[in-house]
Amino acid sequence: MTGMGVEVGAQAARARALAVLRIRSRALAVALLPAAVAVVLLAGASTGHFVGQGWDAARWVLTPVAGLVLLAAGLIALVVARARPAVSPTVQVAEEQAPDLYRLVRDLADRLDVPAPSAIALTPDCDSWLEDRTHRAHGPPPAEDRDEEGLNGLRGGSSRGAHRRTPAAPVLVIGSPFLWWMRVGELRAVLAPVVAGTGPSAHPDIAQARRFVRGLDAAVAVASTSGRCPGSRAVCAGIGAVARLLLRSCREHAAEMERGVAAAAAERAQAVDYGLRIVAQEQVGLAYAGWDRLLTRVALPAWRMGRWPSRLDAGVVAALTELSRRDRLAEGFASRLGERPACDLLEEPGVVDEATSLLAARLFHGGPAEPGPDWSPVDWQAYPEEVVDRKWRADAARLHRVLDALGVRRTTDDATPESAGPTLARVLDHLSTPPDDPATGPADGQAVTGHAADAQHSPQLPEPAEALKPPKPPRAPKAPYAAMAEDHPGDDQETERSSALAAGLTAEMAREEAAAPAEQAASPAPGATLLDIGALPLFPLQPPRTSRELLTDHVTAMVCCAAMDTAGAAPGLDWLDGPTLLIDGVRAGDLTPHVLSLIEDGDPAPLRAWLVESGIRPEKPVRLV
Repeated sequence: MTGMGVEVGAQAARARALAVLRIRSRALAVALLPAAVAVVLLAGASTGHFVGQGWDAARWVLTPVAGLVLLAAGLIALVVARARPAVSPTVQVAEEQAPDLYRLVRDLADRLDVPAPSAIALTPDCDSWLEDRTHRAHGPPPAEDRDEEGLNGLRGGSSRGAHRRTPAAPVLVIGSPFLWWMRVGELRAVLAPVVAGTGPSAHPDIAQARRFVRGLDAAVAVASTSGRCPGSRAVCAGIGAVARLLLRSCREHAAEMERGVAAAAAERAQAVDYGLRIVAQEQVGLAYAGWDRLLTRVALPAWRMGRWPSRLDAGVVAALTELSRRDRLAEGFASRLGERPACDLLEEPGVVDEATSLLAARLFHGGPAEPGPDWSPVDWQAYPEEVVDRKWRADAARLHRVLDALGVRRTTDDATPESAGPTLARVLDHLSTPPDDPATGPADGQAVTGHAADAQHSPQLPEPAEALKPPKPPRAPKAPYAAMAEDHPGDDQETERSSALAAGLTAEMAREEAAAPAEQAASPAPGATLLDIGALPLFPLQPPRTSRELLTDHVTAMVCCAAMDTAGAAPGLDWLDGPTLLIDGVRAGDLTPHVLSLIEDGDPAPLRAWLVESGIRPEKPVRLV
């Protein structure tokens, strides 16, 4: 039954591949038809046929038209043949860096009776697939070759001669979190359907159809990119129009062809570790959940500071282990973790992890291709001090700069001289709603100066927040916080002071973005990829934070700074929730509701009670960056 299913899927894929090739043949026939008619007319004149003024006029008109059509068809065919389709950014793993992994894949291919993949690459994502890169035999060295050079540079070796020729078989791309979280048997079971796809890929008709479709897709991209298309703008538009027409004609057949290939591969892999593959698929979903939490909660705060965690794959193991400990997802986790992890198939797991971690930072956040002064790696042991502590103090410093711009005094009349520095009490007093005026009345001891005084009698945002608005950044697309600063709608659940402070923070973030060096918008070189031209991030993790989220983060950071400087608290790392505050070695997980009560309702009582309970002195100055 399995063999019959494989044959049915393969036949369906071949039939669709032939349909794609017929479309290519028809396009070629249409391009050659005027030339064929012109040849017939010219040959008829030499033999005494097709004689007369009408036939002469037809020859004079049709011959140049046929030449132009042939020239245009040749140009389009050249662009389609020479265009380099988009290739997934990966970290290439040479065989000497993972001989056991290559041996596992080849043994799997032999058991499935399919050709073995030509190479193995890693992607910083929870997915695996086959990628045909035979079209890359022409043109400059691809970005993946440079990634391989970077990997060898981290190892202290050389990559010279590592890619002397491009093999014909597809490349096996493996999600790097799978290697660290899965056991060897689970990885083998997960890769079985993927490796089985090399069988249909080796069929000549399917391979030609895929190359044709990929070439059309690349030609559309070339025609729409300035600096990469040969000829004028009109020529590029014509090439793009023809390529899009052919691509639309092939779309349905190509999609059905890929479905047939996937069905044949899945059927062929049924006989390989079927029971284990069911368990392994559960681990795929779990790995995806842990990877997403690690990137958004742990890696993203570091990336925003110009630091990138260099052991993300090792971190996902810690995150998933913590998740299983908290939620008890499976009783067999402890025994499962005692088996051999798939990362043992690599010779130097730490070096590979560092390379994939840097690629993840570039894809999901953006940044340079190599470490530098403002883009440096950070180990997990140093994460609390070098990321969490610095992030909190930088946010607290920004919060006090905005308060200064709003005209809020640093001290009250009855305060001691030592509280002239940045204090948490200043933030509490400013955001607290005074009892005499629940909306706009100033707290006792606060200075109401200039525009701030006018704000007490106006429902609009105070002008100091507008004064912080920076000029529009000179780069495109517009920076996210600059766009937010131009239009900051008030929130019904926030007091007017919270809205004003949130608007000021948004404008300050926009100013910092505008001051950052803009990306070089140079025209890309022919054959350049998105990684080459700096079009990053390709897959941003989160949209820009809202004004309320910014204000919540900054007030929370100020509370954490006060806790560290006055109560002996320490910054910590939670594998699932990111930066966390440790008071007497215990995570303070109930802080956010008290901060939201202050911001949304202007009620400082819950937060003040929490501060007293934790031994935090809000009137004491804190250290900022």
